[in-house]
Amino acid sequence: MDENCIFCKIIKGEIPSNIVYENEYVCAFKDLNPVAPVHILVIPKIHIQDLEHVNKENVEYVAKVQEAFKEVAKIAGVNESGYRVICNCGKDGGQEVKHLHYHLLGGKKLGTKIIND
Repeated sequence: MDENCIFCKIIKGEIPSNIVYENEYVCAFKDLNPVAPVHILVIPKIHIQDLEHVNKENVEYVAKVQEAFKEVAKIAGVNESGYRVICNCGKDGGQEVKHLHYHLLGGKKLGTKIIND
């Protein structure tokens, strides 16, 4: 864990959040600034900075995040209508928090374009 990381603090319960799903590997909680009716962040419960830092020692957590998407989508009620999963990596990729995280978006028809500008 990184003591300065906001997501690590959420995992440790130091910062309150609206958790929708959790197990020993994964924590999923509602985004504070949603861009869709359903906007849930899904994160590994260990500090991995970004996709560039996934390795053989931590890949099990990343695999468990991948498995959790279906359950989170079901809980959020978008498993049948559809959803999008986005992972930003690095400054130019739009990553704001340096803890690997995925945005699960849904609850409305999403366009085919990921960016509008």
